[in-house]
Amino acid sequence: MKLGLVGLGRMGGGIAARLRDGGHEVVAYDLDASLTEAPSIEALVASLPSPRAVWLMIPAGEPTQGAVDALSALLTPGDVIVEGGNSHYRDSQRRAAALAAKGIDLLDCGTSGGVWGRQNGFCLMLGGPKPAFDALEPVFATLAPPSGYQYLGPSGAGHFAKMAHNGVEYGLLQAYAEGFSLLEASGFDYDLARLSDLWGRGSVVRSWLLELAQRAFEADPKLANLQGYVEDSGEGRWAVQEAVERGLPLPAITLSLYRRFASRDGNPFANRFIAALRNQFGGHAVRDG
Repeated sequence: MKLGLVGLGRMGGGIAARLRDGGHEVVAYDLDASLTEAPSIEALVASLPSPRAVWLMIPAGEPTQGAVDALSALLTPGDVIVEGGNSHYRDSQRRAAALAAKGIDLLDCGTSGGVWGRQNGFCLMLGGPKPAFDALEPVFATLAPPSGYQYLGPSGAGHFAKMAHNGVEYGLLQAYAEGFSLLEASGFDYDLARLSDLWGRGSVVRSWLLELAQRAFEADPKLANLQGYVEDSGEGRWAVQEAVERGLPLPAITLSLYRRFASRDGNPFANRFIAALRNQFGGHAVRDG
């Protein structure tokens, strides 16, 4: 297929490369002049065959809204926008309704895989009109590993699932961080890289995060070369806010969010651990120690 892509950042660049590796043709636009291929969004849209498909991989909020508004004026009935960033699901529902009035479909696509997505495939959680999903399924099949994408329901379902996913991620990172903090403070001379590898071989806590922990510890055994300042991308906050609105207790996820807030005062080992793993799986920025 031939499609447009807006945003060639950490994940957008990987999406473009994986699609091309899979035989698709991608016309890409980015605000960074050193990365962009199309000179403008207008030129990108003009280069696509009808019905057109444009994938957005840009920050949530005003950047995404601005791109949707620009595309809304350029696309025609039957065209599709895939919004693959970390937008709030209610924003996706609102945008989908506004675009539907013009005959344009919006698929909200929760996208996970970080900077490793090009190599391993991206996990895709999709919501929106089913015919639009069906039309673009070859694209999703190329981007994802086997069984790594699903149509989840109407508009908003994809980004709601990604919000819950990121809440789980917060809790998992915090649990691993606390366990490794206990090991680091034990008085035993543990090789935490080897122990991460051990736990990844048959234990009930094995996961890809432990593989990344091993890499992080091999590079810096005490994680001494970075600060334990841990950002939150926004989706963890949204998950907690949703839980409050629904009267649903999410104690582990909520506490892990608060621990990220606390990380901005001091530099404990647990926070350096989370910062190291976020850098490993998502290419998220870290602060040098």
